[in-house]
Amino acid sequence: MRFRPCIDIHNGKVKQIVGGSLTDEGNLAEENFASARPADYFADIYKRDGLKGGHVILLNPPASEYYRQTREQALQALAAYPGGLQIGGGITAENAEEYLNAGASHVIVTSYVFCGGQIHWEHLKELCRTVGREHVVLDVSCRKRGEDYYVVTDRWQRFTEVRLTHQVLSSLSEFCDEFLVHGVDVEGKASGIDESLAALLGGFKGLPVTYAGGIGNLEDIERFRQVTGGSIDITIGSALDLFGGSLPYDKIKCMV
Repeated sequence: MRFRPCIDIHNGKVKQIVGGSLTDEGNLAEENFASARPADYFADIYKRDGLKGGHVILLNPPASEYYRQTREQALQALAAYPGGLQIGGGITAENAEEYLNAGASHVIVTSYVFCGGQIHWEHLKELCRTVGREHVVLDVSCRKRGEDYYVVTDRWQRFTEVRLTHQVLSSLSEFCDEFLVHGVDVEGKASGIDESLAALLGGFKGLPVTYAGGIGNLEDIERFRQVTGGSIDITIGSALDLFGGSLPYDKIKCMV
């Protein structure tokens, strides 16, 4: 189990938000933290500490009035730590190579692949033909509906019909290098992990998986380790002191 850092950018600023509160209309989100520092400040910290595989997420859609500022911040982060960060948010086969050339190690993709509520296999194949599966991370962030978890798209606002199962992960594994999973129902709340989702992911024996959502203290980290058997990497956002929380980054970067 490794710690993967993050840089989430919304309305041109590095932020930590409550995931389920994000809406495109009005560019609104419930904020836990908004930094006065630019994205490359955090990228420099992660580079200094040798933390690879963190993700930079653009939380505004291309149609947003803030998209240009958000994208500029993301590109600054990639330039500060070439090869050390992944990037997601509005990625398609048409623009993926641009982000890799800008310094991203991987592109993180959701809506382009899970469009129309289903897996768009041709889009996934085109992405792999363009940049190679070794540069693709599939974001299968999900929310619970009934007893099951379903992939959500469009900044976690829209349910798909894709139920998250080991079989689905295995089928998708042919087209990516790893998976990123936000537990959207607990994302940004620092109120504890989604244990059912953690157990589901911990039972998957395949590509690397990174989980984000709900970790608020050291006990949550230990519980996650127990539930998953230590096989899944974690991201911590709002709870870190880097982002206004109480968990000391300097301790977390070493202990996980």
